[in-house]
Order: sequence, then C-alpha cells, then structure tokens
Amino acid sequence: MSPATLRLVLIVSCAHALVHVYELSLPSVEQLIGNEFGVSAQVTGWLGTCWRLPFGLGAVLAGWLADRHGSKPMLVTYLAGCAATSLLAWWVPGLSWLFVAMFAMGTFASIYHPAGLALISHETAPQHRPLALGYHGIFGSLGIAGAPLLTASVLSLGVNWRHIYAVLVVPGAVMAVAVALLLVEHHRLGRKHEAQPAETKKGKRVAATSEAVPPVTEPHGRWTAYFLLIAIGTLFGFVYAALMHFLPRYLDGAGLRPERISPGAWRNYLTAAVLLVGCVGQYAAGRMARHDRLEKMLVLILVTSTPAMFGMAWASGAGRVLAATLFALVHFMHQPVYNSLIAHYVPGSRRSLGFGLSNLMTFGVGSLGAGYAGWMQASQGQWATYAGLGCVTGLAAALGMTLSRVVARSPVKKHAP
Repeated sequence: MSPATLRLVLIVSCAHALVHVYELSLPSVEQLIGNEFGVSAQVTGWLGTCWRLPFGLGAVLAGWLADRHGSKPMLVTYLAGCAATSLLAWWVPGLSWLFVAMFAMGTFASIYHPAGLALISHETAPQHRPLALGYHGIFGSLGIAGAPLLTASVLSLGVNWRHIYAVLVVPGAVMAVAVALLLVEHHRLGRKHEAQPAETKKGKRVAATSEAVPPVTEPHGRWTAYFLLIAIGTLFGFVYAALMHFLPRYLDGAGLRPERISPGAWRNYLTAAVLLVGCVGQYAAGRMARHDRLEKMLVLILVTSTPAMFGMAWASGAGRVLAATLFALVHFMHQPVYNSLIAHYVPGSRRSLGFGLSNLMTFGVGSLGAGYAGWMQASQGQWATYAGLGCVTGLAAALGMTLSRVVARSPVKKHAP
C-alpha cells in the first residue's frame, strides 16, 4: 500500500471511528435516559431502533449520491449533520424531541458507510483491500469502544447525559473541516477523464498517488452471492443492534463495581474494555484475510460466533465480562471480510450503491434487534434474549455455508476492482 493511499485510508478511518462514537453514545446513556424520563428498557430499546432505522434506510440514497457526486462532499455532510443533531440532543426538552433528534442523527450518520467504504475500495488494489479495510475496522472498533469511555469520563465529572452530546458537537465540526481541506478523492478525477489516454489525463497524478484500479473491469456483478451476503449481514446487524444497545446494561449485572465509582461511569468503563478487544479481532482478520479465501473465513467466523453468543445467555456474575469479551473478539472479525466480499461481488461503478443496500439491510432492518432485545428483557429476561440471538447467529452461519458453496460452483475469471 502506497503512503498516499495509507493517508487516505487513515483520514476516512477517523471519520469511521466518529460515526461509531455517535452510534454508541445512545447505548452509553440509555439507562440514564430511562431514569430521567421514567421509562422502561422496552421504550429505550425502541429509541435505539429510532436511531438505527434511518442509519440503514438512508444508506441507499447516500450510496446513489456518492456514486454520482463523489464520497468527499457526502462525508462532509455526514460530519456536519451529526454535529448539529448532537446540539439538538443536548437541548431537547422532552422524550418526544429526543426521538426526533435520534432519528435525525441516524439519518446523517447513514451517509458514512456507503461513501467511506466505497472510497476505500476504489482507492486500494484488491490485494491490499482486506488490510485497508482491517485498518478501517480497527478505527471503527476504537470508536465503538471510545463512546462508552468518553461517556464514563464525562459522567465522572458529575454532569448528566445531555453533556455527552454537547461534547460530541466538537469532534464532528472539527472533522468536517479536516475532511473538506485534507481529503483528495483520486478515483473521481480518474473517472472524470477516463475517456482520455492514461498519460494525458488531467488527473495524471492518480497513478502516482493512488493504488486505485479502473472503475469497472467486470460488467456483470456476482449478484446471487451478493444478496446471500447481505442476508447474512442483516442477521448479524440484528444481533449487533441488540448487543450494542444493551451491552452496558448487561455488564452492569456482573456486580463488580467499586463503591467509589458511579454506576453510570463503571458500566461504560467495562463496556469500553470489552469493545477494545474487538480491535484485536479486526486487526487479526484484516491481516489473515486473502481475497481468494474470504468466503471460507467468513464461515469460520460465523460458526464460532454462535457458541460465543449462547455463552452470553448462560453467563452470570463476572462471567458476563468474559462471555461478552469472547463474543466481541469473534464478532468484529467479520467486518473486514464482509466488506471485502461486497467489493469483490459488486462492479466498481455501483460500489457505493452496493454498500448502501448492504447498510440498509444491516443497519436498517437490523435495527429491529434493539427493539427485540428491549422487549425480551422486559418480558422474558436475559437468558431468552441472548439465546434467541444465538439462534440468529446460527442461521447466519448456515447461510454462510450456502454462500461458500454457491461461489465454489460459479467461479468467475475477472473480479470487480
């Protein structure tokens, strides 16, 4: 990977980290919101779905716009919008307005994945793409872990949950300016002048500064494999939404809190520690992944995730921390593999839209997982909640095996860039 490509990957990855900070800010304060407004986990679960539903549904439109106008302006819009809606969340006078603020924030956040992932996939060669997406995933995991860590740090000052959103205005605004000034989108230059000979392009520096390959080398995508893949992503998105929204509450039940630390800060410190382990999984998957065996690796990750989730159902006391840590390690390994496969199956000219549809299903339909988990915890308890999620991961593993067989029976000679 060239130094210029690495710099681009790191800038985009910082924006990736921040989208997950915004995403996990709500689960980090979910119990405090419930306490302030006097509502149960069932209501705060649907508040989580209210954030996540537009996070997925808006991704298709964002992907279409990124394919037409480039990823850079879309990324700036996402960052500025999340900063503005964080200000709204800080101000809200009641629960109804909080639902509005969360829906708006999820809408702006939906822009990131189709725009950011497509940009990285266009700017990296196939042999470097899994590693680039591994770095991208590591930053995402740092953002996921950073949200509860930031929350714990702010709450330790004795303030309420609203101050978390006041703080989050700053990084969104700063990052929007940084992307606007520093990010150079080489593949848009290349596509603008693609009718000219390579040596006479106005965007000649693309070859010297970017590893991007021509936008389309495969006229027909591998659509059967792609739709099987996003079915897997939908199931894992359901599990992810349920797990992330209530992970601080789950770890709070471990009973390990020192008396000198407030409950709100402690459960977020535990959550941050567990989710940081996901960085290890992201890095390991990015390093081990090879573009010619991605399906087999995905199946291995899915199969391993199933007993790990059932372990969370049966764990109690301090065992909850261990069970959650093991699941986080395995679960987050799928992301660089999954995103590499989308780039592998979808032609370059439809890459943003391909990521957008994936995110619609993963984060949009998958957002129902947060509502499911809130309803199950209120009515059936911990075991039923996580055992049900274990069944979902088992179904995802079965689909992964089907995907591997389908791809093995229908090889192609040329892949999307």
